[in-house]
Amino acid sequence: MAKKYIVRLTEDERTYLESLIHKGKVAAHKRLHAEILLKADVSELSEKWQDSQISEAFGMSTRTIERVRERLVQEGLESALNRAKPTRVRSRVIDGEAEAHLIALACGDAPDGRSSWTLRLLGQQMVELGYVESVSHETIRQALKKTN
Repeated sequence: MAKKYIVRLTEDERTYLESLIHKGKVAAHKRLHAEILLKADVSELSEKWQDSQISEAFGMSTRTIERVRERLVQEGLESALNRAKPTRVRSRVIDGEAEAHLIALACGDAPDGRSSWTLRLLGQQMVELGYVESVSHETIRQALKKTN
């Protein structure tokens, strides 16, 4: 199968990557990605390694090599060298108003038959009272930890 993302490095890029590899203090993933890009380069100056050869030499999956090549072509050299930023965005389950209700509930009297509130009981009560649609005990813990 033909490669979709082909690495063609300029001389400046090659010298930059080689200097990264030979520097004393560079993050391991950055050095490894620089090695991958140098080996995957198809220009005249390179060795033209196959992805399978690179994966065996560096002990990683071929999919990792494909992703590094793809990021180089689509986003540029610095993006290919550094780790990808997480793209998932999560909305807060407990906002300021719900947090105020949670604190008031936690400071209040415990339910009948209990000496104190548990995180799970607080979560169930928040759902029953309609402050949140659903909430985990870990979210309750994190919200309460901020207030101590």
